[in-house]
Amino acid sequence: MPASAQGPVPGSPTRADGRASFQKTRRRASMQALLLALPLLVFLLSTFIAPIMLLLARSVQNREVPDSMPALARALDAWDGGGVPDEHTFALLAAGLKEAQQSGQLGTAARRLNFAQPEFRSLLMRTARQLPAEAPPAWKTTLVGLDDRWNSPETWRLLKRAAASPTPDYLLAAVDAQVTPQGAVGFVPDNASVYRQAFARTISISAAVTLLCLVLGYPVAWLLANLPAKSSNRLMLLVIVPFWTSLLVRTTAWYVLLQPGGVINSLLMGLGLATHPLPLIFNRAGVLIGMTHVLLPYMILAIYSVMKSVSPVYMRAAQSLGAHPFTAFVRIYVPQTLPGVGAGCFLVFVLALGYYITPALLGGAGDEMISQLIAMQTNTQLNWGLAGALSAYLVIFTAIFYFLFNRIVGIDRLRFG
Repeated sequence: MPASAQGPVPGSPTRADGRASFQKTRRRASMQALLLALPLLVFLLSTFIAPIMLLLARSVQNREVPDSMPALARALDAWDGGGVPDEHTFALLAAGLKEAQQSGQLGTAARRLNFAQPEFRSLLMRTARQLPAEAPPAWKTTLVGLDDRWNSPETWRLLKRAAASPTPDYLLAAVDAQVTPQGAVGFVPDNASVYRQAFARTISISAAVTLLCLVLGYPVAWLLANLPAKSSNRLMLLVIVPFWTSLLVRTTAWYVLLQPGGVINSLLMGLGLATHPLPLIFNRAGVLIGMTHVLLPYMILAIYSVMKSVSPVYMRAAQSLGAHPFTAFVRIYVPQTLPGVGAGCFLVFVLALGYYITPALLGGAGDEMISQLIAMQTNTQLNWGLAGALSAYLVIFTAIFYFLFNRIVGIDRLRFG
């Protein structure tokens, strides 16, 4: 009888042993790949992911007042918000002002409170300077005598909100909303709205730049994909060369070209196409021109990568069956390139959402994008909480557009694939 019919030979590997050995080899290979990628993961975590997460966490953190005056923050947390607090809370306020002034944290707390009410910083600073050296019989009477605003319930309610952490105040302020004295959430009037208009302006500029890049980039990508290899490689250099030039240099070059006495206006007037310099800078036109020039290569490369894989056989087959070349192009060729169009549009749109240098140099007062407001809050106003809230909304918008993009591309692939 053959050995196979009698069962496995003693000492020979079984199927289970082979499967276990294969899984062990796969685990070893996966571990080696993880170890090779570990330095890159650590670098990304420490220099990219962690800073972003810390900035986003600032949108709900509110540690300035609790860190500088912890006893007062605990008392305000227990206060019901009705009327004016009791004598004990006034005494904690005076003690907290003295301690914060001695530790150097009073300026930080005052700056945070000044975001809620512009006069709050001067109130805290003046009160801290005028506090008596010895404790008076009644701190409430003394503080109200220094400034009548300490007898206002609204002042204490603002102080209570500033002492609460986490807080929704920054997230509300980032969409021009605030908590009313009655505790409800309300939006500021449209004529006083800043951040909602900035978000709408950012989305509209990004969409316009994406459309311009698509209109200009699609023919170029088609030309690169259908030219002979030698000519295509030469033209591809013109698309790639801008990546080797600094973004600031390219934007500054447009600053020189678009100004009233620049090259473009001088050429137009010299050719008789314009009688006076056209307004091409410090407005929406300058922003669109500069951003389109910077982002156009991304659109071209995304579409070109898909067009290169489209076989010309389909177009020839459609024309051989009697289709007009334009009809064959629209109904046969274009649908096959839609994945590249979708990828290019998404890439350009997302990059345009966070653009800063080009709008800052070429745009005017009415062309501020949300990235400029984030930079202003971090560099000028030092309001990291509001900057974190604006960044959080920008991340949310990007995630929403990514979800919509995935849905649209999935439908197109099912329809035209």
